[in-house]
This record gives sequence, C-alpha cells and structure tokens, in this order.
Amino acid sequence: MEYVVTGLILFVALEHFYFLILEMFLWTKPKTIKIFGLKSKELAEETKVLAANQGLYNGFLSAGLVISVIQNNLDLSTLFLSFVIVAGIYGAYSTKKIRLFYVQAVPAIIALALILLKL
Repeated sequence: MEYVVTGLILFVALEHFYFLILEMFLWTKPKTIKIFGLKSKELAEETKVLAANQGLYNGFLSAGLVISVIQNNLDLSTLFLSFVIVAGIYGAYSTKKIRLFYVQAVPAIIALALILLKL
C-alpha cells in the first residue's frame, strides 16, 4: 500500500481505538463527559453499559483496519473504511452533531477515495 493511504487507514484505526478507550473505560470521567456532550455524570453512569458496547464495536473497526494494513489487503481496507463512513454518517445524523461526521467519517472518506482512485 502507498504510504499516504496506509497512514490514513492507521489514523482512522487509531481514532477508533481511542473511541474504544473513551467509551469502555473512561465514559464517566469529566473529560469524556465533556467530549461527548453528556448532560451530567448521572447520565454517564446510566449509559455506561451502552457506551461500552459502542466502544467494543469501535474496537472491531480498529482491529479490522489494522489487519487490513498488516495483510496489505485493499479490499479489506475498503470494507472497514466503508463501515466507518456509514457509522460516521449515521452518528452525525442521529446525534445532530456535524462535528462527529468530520472527526469520524471524513478521514475514512479521504482514505477510501485514495484507494478507489488507485484501482
């Protein structure tokens, strides 16, 4: 894989690993509550199981992207980047937070576009 594409894929994987950490282990911490715009620590406590489940899925996305790079498999990269893009679009739509689209989906869109332009 080209270095730029590989770097972007690994960046997206790192983002999702970071989301895993926030959602599975740091959900009720003040910094995470602020990052996700939760209304209160009580709400964070009430939703921490749901957040942990969401974090686990982010971990699967991260792992899939890392495996695609290790195997130098552009088809697998395309698949997992597509999953990330769909998740980013849906997340931005459902939460009404456009920032989520830019943070999650845009890097994956750029990486996917570069892959598809090479093919």
